[in-house]
Amino acid sequence: MTADRIGRKLVFALIAGAVLSACSSSASTAIPAQTVAAAAASSASAPLVQGLPDFTALVDRYGPAVVNVQVTERRDAPAQQGRANPRGQPGQPGQADPNDPFSEFFRRFGIPNPQQGPQGPQDGAPRGGRGAPARGEGSGFIVTADGYIMTNAHVVRGATDVTVKMTDRREYPAKVIGLDDRTDVAVIKIDGKDLPTVRIGDPTALKPGQWVVAIGSPFGMENSVTAGIVSAISRSLPGDPYVPFIQTDVAVNPGNSGGPLFNLQGEVIGINSQIYSQTGGYMGLSFAIPIDVANGVREQLVSGGKVQRGRIGVGIQPVTAALADSFGLDRPRGALVGSVEGGSPADKAGLKAGDIILGVDGRAVERDAELPSIISGVKPGKTVKLEVWRDRGVKTMTVNVVELNPDETVASNDQSGGDSAAQTADVLGMKIRSLAADERSNASTEGNLVVEDVEGPAELAGVQRGDIILGVNGTRVKTQAELAAAAKRSGKTVALLIQRGDAQIFVPVKIP
Repeated sequence: MTADRIGRKLVFALIAGAVLSACSSSASTAIPAQTVAAAAASSASAPLVQGLPDFTALVDRYGPAVVNVQVTERRDAPAQQGRANPRGQPGQPGQADPNDPFSEFFRRFGIPNPQQGPQGPQDGAPRGGRGAPARGEGSGFIVTADGYIMTNAHVVRGATDVTVKMTDRREYPAKVIGLDDRTDVAVIKIDGKDLPTVRIGDPTALKPGQWVVAIGSPFGMENSVTAGIVSAISRSLPGDPYVPFIQTDVAVNPGNSGGPLFNLQGEVIGINSQIYSQTGGYMGLSFAIPIDVANGVREQLVSGGKVQRGRIGVGIQPVTAALADSFGLDRPRGALVGSVEGGSPADKAGLKAGDIILGVDGRAVERDAELPSIISGVKPGKTVKLEVWRDRGVKTMTVNVVELNPDETVASNDQSGGDSAAQTADVLGMKIRSLAADERSNASTEGNLVVEDVEGPAELAGVQRGDIILGVNGTRVKTQAELAAAAKRSGKTVALLIQRGDAQIFVPVKIP
Protein backbone atom coordinates (compact mmCIF):
# COMPACT_ATOMS: atom_id res chain seq x y z
CA MET A 1 0.00 0.00 0.00
CA THR A 2 1.41 3.31 -1.01
CA ALA A 3 1.80 6.24 1.30
CA ASP A 4 -0.72 8.15 -0.79
CA ARG A 5 -3.42 5.49 -0.29
CA ILE A 6 -2.65 5.25 3.41
CA GLY A 7 -3.07 8.99 3.74
CA ARG A 8 -6.45 8.89 1.99
CA LYS A 9 -7.67 6.16 4.39
CA LEU A 10 -6.58 8.16 7.38
CA VAL A 11 -8.48 11.20 6.08
CA PHE A 12 -11.66 9.09 5.56
CA ALA A 13 -11.29 7.64 9.05
CA LEU A 14 -11.00 11.07 10.58
CA ILE A 15 -14.07 12.31 8.66
CA ALA A 16 -16.13 9.28 9.68
CA GLY A 17 -15.11 9.76 13.29
CA ALA A 18 -16.18 13.40 13.18
CA VAL A 19 -19.57 12.47 11.69
CA LEU A 20 -20.16 9.79 14.34
CA SER A 21 -19.14 12.22 17.05
CA ALA A 22 -21.57 14.84 15.73
CA CYS A 23 -24.41 12.31 15.57
CA SER A 24 -23.66 11.18 19.10
CA SER A 25 -23.65 14.79 20.29
CA SER A 26 -26.94 15.46 18.50
CA ALA A 27 -28.55 12.41 20.08
CA SER A 28 -27.37 13.39 23.52
CA THR A 29 -28.93 16.88 23.18
CA ALA A 30 -32.24 15.46 21.90
CA ILE A 31 -32.94 13.63 25.16
CA PRO A 32 -33.03 16.75 27.40
CA ALA A 33 -35.29 18.47 24.84
CA GLN A 34 -37.80 15.60 25.10
CA THR A 35 -37.52 15.71 28.86
CA VAL A 36 -38.27 19.45 28.91
CA ALA A 37 -41.30 18.97 26.65
CA ALA A 38 -42.63 16.20 28.89
CA ALA A 39 -42.09 18.33 31.98
CA ALA A 40 -43.91 21.25 30.37
CA ALA A 41 -46.87 19.03 29.49
CA SER A 42 -46.93 17.66 33.02
CA SER A 43 -46.83 21.19 34.44
CA ALA A 44 -49.68 22.32 32.20
CA SER A 45 -51.92 19.48 33.44
CA ALA A 46 -51.00 19.96 37.11
CA PRO A 47 -53.84 21.29 39.31
CA LEU A 48 -53.71 24.98 40.21
CA VAL A 49 -55.01 24.24 43.71
CA GLN A 50 -53.68 21.41 45.83
CA GLY A 51 -55.07 20.37 49.19
CA LEU A 52 -57.33 22.29 51.56
CA PRO A 53 -56.35 24.98 54.06
CA ASP A 54 -56.12 24.29 57.77
CA PHE A 55 -57.86 27.02 59.81
CA THR A 56 -56.86 25.84 63.28
CA ALA A 57 -54.03 28.36 63.80
CA LEU A 58 -56.31 31.22 62.74
CA VAL A 59 -59.09 30.14 65.09
CA ASP A 60 -56.69 29.56 68.00
CA ARG A 61 -55.18 33.01 67.65
CA TYR A 62 -58.20 35.20 66.87
CA GLY A 63 -61.15 33.11 68.05
CA PRO A 64 -60.92 34.53 71.61
CA ALA A 65 -61.57 38.03 70.24
CA VAL A 66 -64.95 36.93 68.84
CA VAL A 67 -67.79 37.36 71.32
CA ASN A 68 -71.40 36.38 71.78
CA VAL A 69 -73.73 39.39 72.13
CA GLN A 70 -76.94 38.84 74.12
CA VAL A 71 -79.64 41.52 74.17
CA THR A 72 -82.76 42.13 76.21
CA GLU A 73 -85.54 44.48 75.24
CA ARG A 74 -88.78 45.15 77.10
CA ARG A 75 -91.61 45.69 74.66
CA ASP A 76 -95.13 46.95 75.22
CA ALA A 77 -96.23 45.92 71.75
CA PRO A 78 -97.07 42.30 70.79
CA ALA A 79 -94.02 40.24 69.97
CA GLN A 80 -92.93 39.91 66.37
CA GLN A 81 -92.02 36.44 65.27
CA GLY A 82 -89.53 37.45 62.66
CA ARG A 83 -88.40 40.20 60.33
CA ALA A 84 -87.87 40.03 56.61
CA ASN A 85 -85.79 43.18 56.89
CA PRO A 86 -84.23 43.53 60.35
CA ARG A 87 -82.79 46.95 59.59
CA GLY A 88 -86.15 48.63 59.73
CA GLN A 89 -85.92 49.72 56.10
CA PRO A 90 -89.10 50.89 54.37
CA GLY A 91 -91.30 48.09 53.09
CA GLN A 92 -90.34 46.74 49.71
CA PRO A 93 -92.70 46.95 46.74
CA GLY A 94 -94.92 44.07 45.80
CA GLN A 95 -94.30 41.55 43.07
CA ALA A 96 -92.45 43.15 40.16
CA ASP A 97 -93.14 42.51 36.51
CA PRO A 98 -90.12 40.57 35.20
CA ASN A 99 -90.42 42.44 31.89
CA ASP A 100 -90.40 45.81 33.62
CA PRO A 101 -87.01 47.56 33.34
CA PHE A 102 -87.78 49.28 36.63
CA SER A 103 -87.92 45.89 38.35
CA GLU A 104 -84.10 46.06 38.57
CA PHE A 105 -84.65 48.65 41.27
CA PHE A 106 -86.60 46.11 43.29
CA ARG A 107 -85.19 42.78 42.23
CA ARG A 108 -81.58 41.67 42.09
CA PHE A 109 -80.00 38.30 41.24
CA GLY A 110 -83.24 36.94 39.76
CA ILE A 111 -85.31 37.09 42.94
CA PRO A 112 -88.79 35.78 42.02
CA ASN A 113 -90.39 37.53 44.99
CA PRO A 114 -88.75 40.77 46.19
CA GLN A 115 -90.30 40.31 49.63
CA GLN A 116 -88.27 37.12 50.05
CA GLY A 117 -84.98 38.71 49.10
CA PRO A 118 -81.82 39.34 51.11
CA GLN A 119 -82.51 38.96 54.79
CA GLY A 120 -80.55 39.69 57.90
CA PRO A 121 -80.73 36.87 60.40
CA GLN A 122 -83.38 37.46 63.06
CA ASP A 123 -80.82 38.31 65.70
CA GLY A 124 -82.36 40.23 68.52
CA ALA A 125 -85.88 39.52 67.23
CA PRO A 126 -88.30 39.80 70.14
CA ARG A 127 -89.44 36.65 71.84
CA GLY A 128 -92.19 36.73 74.40
CA GLY A 129 -95.66 38.24 74.89
CA ARG A 130 -96.85 41.75 75.51
CA GLY A 131 -94.75 43.48 78.15
CA ALA A 132 -92.42 40.48 78.58
CA PRO A 133 -88.68 40.85 78.09
CA ALA A 134 -87.65 40.09 74.53
CA ARG A 135 -84.32 38.33 74.17
CA GLY A 136 -82.05 37.78 71.23
CA GLU A 137 -78.41 37.34 70.39
CA GLY A 138 -75.79 37.85 67.75
CA SER A 139 -72.04 38.04 67.43
CA GLY A 140 -69.31 40.68 67.59
CA PHE A 141 -65.55 41.10 67.72
CA ILE A 142 -63.19 43.14 69.90
CA VAL A 143 -61.21 45.80 68.03
CA THR A 144 -59.40 47.52 70.93
CA ALA A 145 -57.81 46.06 74.05
CA ASP A 146 -59.91 48.34 76.27
CA GLY A 147 -63.18 46.85 75.06
CA TYR A 148 -64.60 48.47 71.92
CA ILE A 149 -66.61 45.87 69.98
CA MET A 150 -68.12 45.96 66.50
CA THR A 151 -71.39 44.22 65.63
CA ASN A 152 -74.51 44.77 63.53
CA ALA A 153 -76.95 47.58 64.25
CA HIS A 154 -79.89 45.20 63.96
CA VAL A 155 -78.42 43.04 66.74
CA VAL A 156 -78.53 45.77 69.40
CA ARG A 157 -81.21 48.16 68.11
CA GLY A 158 -83.75 48.88 70.87
CA ALA A 159 -81.88 46.83 73.47
CA THR A 160 -82.23 47.85 77.11
CA ASP A 161 -79.51 45.45 78.28
CA VAL A 162 -76.55 44.07 76.37
CA THR A 163 -74.30 41.30 77.68
CA VAL A 164 -71.07 40.18 76.06
CA LYS A 165 -69.82 36.62 76.60
CA MET A 166 -66.18 35.73 75.95
CA THR A 167 -64.85 32.36 74.82
CA ASP A 168 -63.48 31.74 78.34
CA ARG A 169 -67.07 32.22 79.67
CA ARG A 170 -66.43 35.63 81.23
CA GLU A 171 -69.40 37.98 80.91
CA TYR A 172 -69.47 41.77 80.73
CA PRO A 173 -72.31 44.28 80.61
CA ALA A 174 -71.99 46.40 77.47
CA LYS A 175 -72.97 49.94 76.53
CA VAL A 176 -74.19 50.82 73.04
CA ILE A 177 -71.90 53.64 71.86
CA GLY A 178 -73.82 54.18 68.64
CA LEU A 179 -75.35 52.50 65.64
CA ASP A 180 -75.86 53.33 61.99
CA ASP A 181 -78.87 51.84 60.24
CA ARG A 182 -77.71 52.79 56.76
CA THR A 183 -74.74 50.42 56.95
CA ASP A 184 -76.03 48.15 59.75
CA VAL A 185 -72.92 48.81 61.85
CA ALA A 186 -72.94 49.29 65.64
CA VAL A 187 -70.25 49.88 68.26
CA ILE A 188 -70.60 48.66 71.85
CA LYS A 189 -68.18 48.96 74.76
CA ILE A 190 -67.24 46.79 77.72
CA ASP A 191 -64.88 47.67 80.56
CA GLY A 192 -61.79 45.54 80.29
CA LYS A 193 -58.02 45.54 80.03
CA ASP A 194 -55.64 43.70 77.76
CA LEU A 195 -58.53 42.03 75.96
CA PRO A 196 -57.82 39.88 72.90
CA THR A 197 -58.35 41.79 69.65
CA VAL A 198 -58.66 41.04 65.98
CA ARG A 199 -56.44 42.36 63.21
CA ILE A 200 -58.04 44.56 60.54
CA GLY A 201 -57.35 43.75 56.89
CA ASP A 202 -57.85 45.34 53.48
CA PRO A 203 -61.04 44.18 51.73
CA THR A 204 -60.07 45.97 48.51
CA ALA A 205 -57.50 43.23 47.92
CA LEU A 206 -60.16 40.51 47.94
CA LYS A 207 -60.76 38.45 44.83
CA PRO A 208 -63.51 35.93 44.06
CA GLY A 209 -62.33 32.42 44.81
CA GLN A 210 -60.29 33.28 47.91
CA TRP A 211 -60.91 31.33 51.11
CA VAL A 212 -62.63 33.13 53.99
CA VAL A 213 -63.66 32.09 57.50
CA ALA A 214 -66.57 33.17 59.69
CA ILE A 215 -66.72 32.81 63.47
CA GLY A 216 -69.92 33.47 65.38
CA SER A 217 -72.85 32.10 67.36
CA PRO A 218 -75.38 30.59 64.94
CA PHE A 219 -78.56 29.67 66.81
CA GLY A 220 -76.69 30.48 70.04
CA MET A 221 -73.96 27.90 69.39
CA GLU A 222 -71.02 30.05 70.46
CA ASN A 223 -67.64 30.08 68.73
CA SER A 224 -68.78 28.14 65.68
CA VAL A 225 -66.41 28.24 62.72
CA THR A 226 -67.54 28.01 59.10
CA ALA A 227 -65.52 28.48 55.93
CA GLY A 228 -66.06 29.10 52.24
CA ILE A 229 -64.92 31.30 49.41
CA VAL A 230 -65.55 34.82 48.21
CA SER A 231 -68.26 34.49 45.58
CA ALA A 232 -68.28 38.12 44.42
CA ILE A 233 -67.32 41.61 45.54
CA SER A 234 -69.10 44.97 45.43
CA ARG A 235 -72.54 43.42 45.43
CA SER A 236 -75.45 45.88 45.54
CA LEU A 237 -78.57 44.78 47.42
CA PRO A 238 -82.02 46.40 47.30
CA GLY A 239 -82.29 49.08 49.98
CA ASP A 240 -78.53 49.11 50.64
CA PRO A 241 -76.96 51.76 48.39
CA TYR A 242 -74.17 52.56 50.87
CA VAL A 243 -72.57 49.12 51.18
CA PRO A 244 -70.69 47.27 48.39
CA PHE A 245 -71.21 43.86 49.98
CA ILE A 246 -68.80 40.94 49.93
CA GLN A 247 -70.75 37.88 48.77
CA THR A 248 -69.58 34.49 50.08
CA ASP A 249 -70.83 30.94 50.34
CA VAL A 250 -69.82 30.75 54.00
CA ALA A 251 -72.62 29.22 56.10
CA VAL A 252 -74.21 32.12 58.01
CA ASN A 253 -77.34 31.65 60.12
CA PRO A 254 -79.30 33.57 62.79
CA GLY A 255 -76.76 34.43 65.49
CA ASN A 256 -73.86 34.88 63.07
CA SER A 257 -74.80 38.49 62.39
CA GLY A 258 -72.19 40.94 63.60
CA GLY A 259 -69.42 38.36 63.59
CA PRO A 260 -66.14 38.74 61.69
CA LEU A 261 -65.21 37.43 58.27
CA PHE A 262 -61.49 36.55 58.13
CA ASN A 263 -59.08 36.06 55.26
CA LEU A 264 -56.38 33.38 55.47
CA GLN A 265 -53.94 35.88 56.98
CA GLY A 266 -56.22 36.09 60.02
CA GLU A 267 -57.35 39.62 59.17
CA VAL A 268 -60.95 40.76 59.48
CA ILE A 269 -62.14 41.89 56.06
CA GLY A 270 -65.88 42.04 56.71
CA ILE A 271 -68.81 41.87 59.14
CA ASN A 272 -71.34 39.13 58.40
CA SER A 273 -74.66 40.91 58.03
CA GLN A 274 -77.22 39.36 55.69
CA ILE A 275 -78.28 36.18 53.99
CA TYR A 276 -80.13 35.70 50.75
CA SER A 277 -82.97 33.34 51.44
CA GLN A 278 -86.46 32.37 50.35
CA THR A 279 -86.96 30.31 53.50
CA GLY A 280 -85.31 32.38 56.25
CA GLY A 281 -82.42 29.90 56.51
CA TYR A 282 -79.01 29.66 54.86
CA MET A 283 -79.17 28.89 51.12
CA GLY A 284 -75.55 29.35 50.10
CA LEU A 285 -75.52 33.14 49.76
CA SER A 286 -74.29 35.34 52.57
CA PHE A 287 -73.19 38.97 52.57
CA ALA A 288 -70.63 40.83 54.64
CA ILE A 289 -70.03 44.55 55.11
CA PRO A 290 -66.48 45.42 53.98
CA ILE A 291 -64.44 46.32 57.05
CA ASP A 292 -63.17 49.58 55.56
CA VAL A 293 -66.78 50.80 55.28
CA ALA A 294 -67.53 49.59 58.82
CA ASN A 295 -64.36 51.12 60.25
CA GLY A 296 -65.23 54.54 58.86
CA VAL A 297 -68.58 54.28 60.63
CA ARG A 298 -66.95 53.09 63.85
CA GLU A 299 -64.54 56.01 63.98
CA GLN A 300 -67.36 58.54 63.58
CA LEU A 301 -69.58 56.83 66.14
CA VAL A 302 -66.79 56.70 68.72
CA SER A 303 -65.63 60.28 68.14
CA GLY A 304 -68.94 62.05 67.60
CA GLY A 305 -71.78 59.65 68.24
CA LYS A 306 -73.21 59.99 64.73
CA VAL A 307 -72.25 59.42 61.11
CA GLN A 308 -71.97 62.20 58.53
CA ARG A 309 -72.27 61.36 54.86
CA GLY A 310 -71.85 63.26 51.65
CA ARG A 311 -74.35 63.57 48.82
CA ILE A 312 -74.45 65.16 45.37
CA GLY A 313 -78.09 64.66 44.37
CA VAL A 314 -78.19 62.31 41.39
CA GLY A 315 -80.25 59.24 40.52
CA ILE A 316 -78.18 56.52 38.86
CA GLN A 317 -78.53 53.17 37.14
CA PRO A 318 -76.24 50.44 35.77
CA VAL A 319 -74.54 50.82 32.41
CA THR A 320 -75.50 47.79 30.33
CA ALA A 321 -73.81 46.70 27.11
CA ALA A 322 -76.68 48.20 25.10
CA LEU A 323 -76.49 51.51 26.97
CA ALA A 324 -72.71 51.65 26.60
CA ASP A 325 -73.18 51.22 22.86
CA SER A 326 -75.84 53.94 22.82
CA PHE A 327 -73.53 56.47 24.45
CA GLY A 328 -70.44 55.41 22.50
CA LEU A 329 -68.62 54.04 25.56
CA ASP A 330 -65.97 51.39 24.94
CA ARG A 331 -67.52 48.90 27.39
CA PRO A 332 -70.12 48.78 30.19
CA ARG A 333 -68.71 50.70 33.14
CA GLY A 334 -69.49 53.62 35.41
CA ALA A 335 -72.79 54.93 36.79
CA LEU A 336 -75.36 56.35 34.36
CA VAL A 337 -77.09 59.49 35.64
CA GLY A 338 -80.83 59.11 35.13
CA SER A 339 -81.92 62.21 37.03
CA VAL A 340 -80.41 65.26 38.68
CA GLU A 341 -82.13 66.90 41.64
CA GLY A 342 -82.85 70.56 41.05
CA GLY A 343 -80.64 72.85 43.12
CA SER A 344 -78.40 69.97 44.22
CA PRO A 345 -74.59 70.05 44.05
CA ALA A 346 -74.74 67.93 40.89
CA ASP A 347 -77.19 70.38 39.30
CA LYS A 348 -75.03 73.37 40.20
CA ALA A 349 -71.96 71.62 38.79
CA GLY A 350 -73.73 71.06 35.47
CA LEU A 351 -74.35 67.30 35.56
CA LYS A 352 -77.31 66.12 33.52
CA ALA A 353 -79.22 62.95 32.71
CA GLY A 354 -77.19 60.87 30.28
CA ASP A 355 -73.83 61.61 31.88
CA ILE A 356 -71.87 58.52 32.90
CA ILE A 357 -69.71 58.96 35.99
CA LEU A 358 -66.50 56.98 35.44
CA GLY A 359 -64.45 58.10 38.44
CA VAL A 360 -64.29 60.18 41.61
CA ASP A 361 -61.01 61.87 42.56
CA GLY A 362 -59.05 59.41 40.45
CA ARG A 363 -60.85 56.35 41.83
CA ALA A 364 -62.50 54.37 39.03
CA VAL A 365 -66.22 53.61 39.21
CA GLU A 366 -66.71 50.26 37.50
CA ARG A 367 -70.28 49.60 38.67
CA ASP A 368 -73.08 51.96 39.60
CA ALA A 369 -73.31 50.38 43.07
CA GLU A 370 -69.84 51.72 43.91
CA LEU A 371 -70.74 55.39 43.51
CA PRO A 372 -73.06 55.83 46.54
CA SER A 373 -70.47 54.23 48.82
CA ILE A 374 -67.69 56.47 47.47
CA ILE A 375 -69.70 59.70 47.68
CA SER A 376 -71.16 58.92 51.11
CA GLY A 377 -67.62 58.47 52.41
CA VAL A 378 -66.65 62.02 51.39
CA LYS A 379 -66.73 64.52 54.23
CA PRO A 380 -69.47 67.11 53.69
CA GLY A 381 -68.06 70.42 52.50
CA LYS A 382 -65.29 68.81 50.50
CA THR A 383 -64.94 69.24 46.73
CA VAL A 384 -64.50 66.21 44.46
CA LYS A 385 -63.57 65.88 40.81
CA LEU A 386 -65.79 63.64 38.72
CA GLU A 387 -64.64 61.98 35.52
CA VAL A 388 -67.74 62.11 33.30
CA TRP A 389 -68.48 60.57 29.90
CA ARG A 390 -70.56 63.02 27.82
CA ASP A 391 -70.97 63.48 24.07
CA ARG A 392 -68.64 60.54 23.44
CA GLY A 393 -65.77 62.11 25.33
CA VAL A 394 -64.41 62.43 28.88
CA LYS A 395 -64.94 65.63 30.86
CA THR A 396 -63.81 66.59 34.36
CA MET A 397 -66.40 68.26 36.57
CA THR A 398 -66.00 69.67 40.08
CA VAL A 399 -68.78 69.07 42.61
CA ASN A 400 -69.14 70.40 46.14
CA VAL A 401 -70.36 67.58 48.41
CA VAL A 402 -73.04 68.44 50.98
CA GLU A 403 -74.27 66.52 54.02
CA LEU A 404 -76.80 63.77 53.56
CA ASN A 405 -79.91 64.23 55.70
CA PRO A 406 -81.62 61.17 57.22
CA ASP A 407 -84.46 61.19 54.66
CA GLU A 408 -82.27 61.77 51.59
CA THR A 409 -80.29 59.56 49.27
CA VAL A 410 -76.68 60.17 48.32
CA ALA A 411 -76.81 58.84 44.76
CA SER A 412 -79.85 56.65 44.45
CA ASN A 413 -80.35 53.82 42.00
CA ASP A 414 -83.96 53.43 43.03
CA GLN A 415 -85.51 55.78 41.49
CA SER A 416 -94.61 72.69 25.82
CA GLY A 417 -94.16 71.04 22.53
CA GLY A 418 -95.52 72.11 19.24
CA ASP A 419 -97.76 69.04 18.80
CA SER A 420 -101.34 68.93 19.95
CA ALA A 421 -102.45 66.30 22.48
CA ALA A 422 -104.63 64.60 19.87
CA GLN A 423 -101.72 63.92 17.47
CA THR A 424 -99.72 60.71 17.64
CA ALA A 425 -96.58 59.56 15.88
CA ASP A 426 -94.98 56.15 15.46
CA VAL A 427 -91.36 55.98 16.65
CA LEU A 428 -89.52 52.68 17.29
CA GLY A 429 -92.83 50.86 17.55
CA MET A 430 -94.26 53.41 19.99
CA LYS A 431 -97.30 55.57 19.45
CA ILE A 432 -96.36 58.90 20.98
CA ARG A 433 -98.50 61.93 21.77
CA SER A 434 -97.88 65.19 23.58
CA LEU A 435 -99.05 65.63 27.14
CA ALA A 436 -101.80 68.09 27.92
CA ALA A 437 -101.02 70.79 30.48
CA ASP A 438 -103.13 69.17 33.20
CA GLU A 439 -101.48 65.79 32.54
CA ARG A 440 -98.04 67.29 32.94
CA SER A 441 -99.07 68.91 36.21
CA ASN A 442 -100.59 65.73 37.60
CA ALA A 443 -97.55 63.67 36.60
CA SER A 444 -95.11 66.23 38.07
CA THR A 445 -92.92 65.89 35.01
CA GLU A 446 -90.77 68.05 32.79
CA GLY A 447 -91.48 65.77 29.86
CA ASN A 448 -93.86 66.52 27.01
CA LEU A 449 -94.28 63.12 25.35
CA VAL A 450 -96.22 60.09 26.56
CA VAL A 451 -96.40 56.57 25.14
CA GLU A 452 -99.94 55.79 23.98
CA ASP A 453 -99.19 52.29 22.74
CA VAL A 454 -96.09 50.18 22.22
CA GLU A 455 -94.98 47.23 20.14
CA GLY A 456 -91.91 45.97 18.31
CA PRO A 457 -88.41 46.96 19.52
CA ALA A 458 -89.65 49.32 22.21
CA GLU A 459 -92.00 46.71 23.67
CA LEU A 460 -89.21 44.13 23.70
CA ALA A 461 -86.99 46.62 25.54
CA GLY A 462 -89.63 47.09 28.25
CA VAL A 463 -91.20 50.43 27.35
CA GLN A 464 -94.79 50.56 28.59
CA ARG A 465 -97.92 52.49 27.82
CA GLY A 466 -98.01 55.62 29.99
CA ASP A 467 -94.24 56.05 30.09
CA ILE A 468 -93.15 59.66 29.65
CA ILE A 469 -90.21 60.14 27.30
CA LEU A 470 -87.75 62.75 28.50
CA GLY A 471 -84.74 62.31 26.26
CA VAL A 472 -82.71 60.25 23.80
CA ASN A 473 -79.05 59.36 24.31
CA GLY A 474 -78.65 62.07 26.93
CA THR A 475 -80.37 64.80 24.87
CA ARG A 476 -83.73 66.16 26.01
CA VAL A 477 -86.60 65.96 23.52
CA LYS A 478 -89.83 67.96 23.74
CA THR A 479 -91.59 67.22 20.49
CA GLN A 480 -92.35 64.16 18.41
CA ALA A 481 -90.17 65.56 15.63
CA GLU A 482 -87.20 65.93 18.00
CA LEU A 483 -87.72 62.38 19.23
CA ALA A 484 -87.87 60.96 15.69
CA ALA A 485 -84.80 62.94 14.60
CA ALA A 486 -82.77 61.89 17.65
CA ALA A 487 -83.71 58.24 17.11
CA LYS A 488 -82.73 58.48 13.44
CA ARG A 489 -79.29 59.86 14.37
CA SER A 490 -78.61 56.98 16.75
CA GLY A 491 -76.57 53.92 15.97
CA LYS A 492 -77.70 50.38 16.61
CA THR A 493 -79.23 51.23 19.99
CA VAL A 494 -81.31 54.15 21.23
CA ALA A 495 -81.16 54.99 24.94
CA LEU A 496 -84.57 56.38 25.88
CA LEU A 497 -84.80 58.33 29.13
CA ILE A 498 -88.29 57.64 30.45
CA GLN A 499 -90.22 58.59 33.55
CA ARG A 500 -92.52 56.05 35.14
CA GLY A 501 -94.18 57.26 38.28
CA ASP A 502 -91.56 59.13 40.29
CA ALA A 503 -88.59 57.22 38.85
CA GLN A 504 -86.42 57.92 35.82
CA ILE A 505 -84.45 55.30 33.93
CA PHE A 506 -82.68 54.83 30.62
CA VAL A 507 -84.11 51.99 28.52
CA PRO A 508 -81.94 50.74 25.62
CA VAL A 509 -84.00 50.03 22.48
CA LYS A 510 -82.31 48.13 19.65
CA ILE A 511 -82.99 49.47 16.18
CA PRO A 512 -83.90 46.65 13.75
